[in-house]
Amino acid sequence: MKVRFWGVRGSIPTPLTINQIQGKISSIAQRLSPADLVSEESIEKFLAMLPPYLMGAVGGNTTCVEVRLNDDTIIIFDCGSGITDLAHALKKEDRYIRTYHIFFSHFHWDHIQGLPFFVPIAYDPKCTIHFYSPIRNFEDLLKNQMKVPYFPVTMDVMGADISYHVLTEPIIRIGSSEVMWKRVKHPGGCFNYKVRENGNTLIFATDTELTEQDFKKTKENVDFYEDVDAIILDSQYTLGEAIEKYDWGHSSYSMAVDFVNEWAIKNLYLFHHEPQYDDKKIYSILQSAKWYMNHLDPDHDKNIYLARENLEFDV
Repeated sequence: MKVRFWGVRGSIPTPLTINQIQGKISSIAQRLSPADLVSEESIEKFLAMLPPYLMGAVGGNTTCVEVRLNDDTIIIFDCGSGITDLAHALKKEDRYIRTYHIFFSHFHWDHIQGLPFFVPIAYDPKCTIHFYSPIRNFEDLLKNQMKVPYFPVTMDVMGADISYHVLTEPIIRIGSSEVMWKRVKHPGGCFNYKVRENGNTLIFATDTELTEQDFKKTKENVDFYEDVDAIILDSQYTLGEAIEKYDWGHSSYSMAVDFVNEWAIKNLYLFHHEPQYDDKKIYSILQSAKWYMNHLDPDHDKNIYLARENLEFDV
């Protein structure tokens, strides 16, 4: 399966500000020397040596993750503002895919606010959309955000064939995969999802406040967390912030590292970034997470990555 990030921020969309863009340009200019400009090759070499927080951007859209299965089935986790960019990308593909499976972790605004702008797919009568959640009244929850005075049109104008599936069984088959779900700690509740295809497994774990219970080797935890290849895990806070914001429903990067170390998950993607952090701060958290993993186990075989928009990886 292929995984691609379309929205990686938490709470609110966070576009780059003018000051941040100017700061990046200024920092790059200060690093330049005449020797860096003598040829196209020297310029490319200079650019390649720049730190990633200057050459790119983590992204400012809220949560949306695409999972493309081997049979080309598309699973989408959450409809934050990132789903608008996903929709634009789908329009450019050679083959117009007409069926989509969208799983909701929960229904806070940053995870549903992009749904009205899933254009043209949600409004195309030739398309089929399957919505999934363990929450029994989630159809009402989605429809209530698209009504006056919150939005000018209702979901009734969506022309796609839309179905709402309340998850009651522990496993559901989607295309060539199996999808499992698990409730986690977050105000109002939240659900993690696990996708397994051809022996490869991915966990999507946004808005998760890790607790002592998540580390225990219970049957439920073992069934969900063992033998996982990659996890996309909420790591919004530093440890100090996580302590200060206890019960806010998010984890620290250090707790995320502890978690993958405990469950022997080889690939960790730090996710749901704090909207007040700029790119430099978020990349410093990545470096701190790697340092902490090396401190825990110098001989570890785990990889830690930063979830950033348009990053694609295979599981």
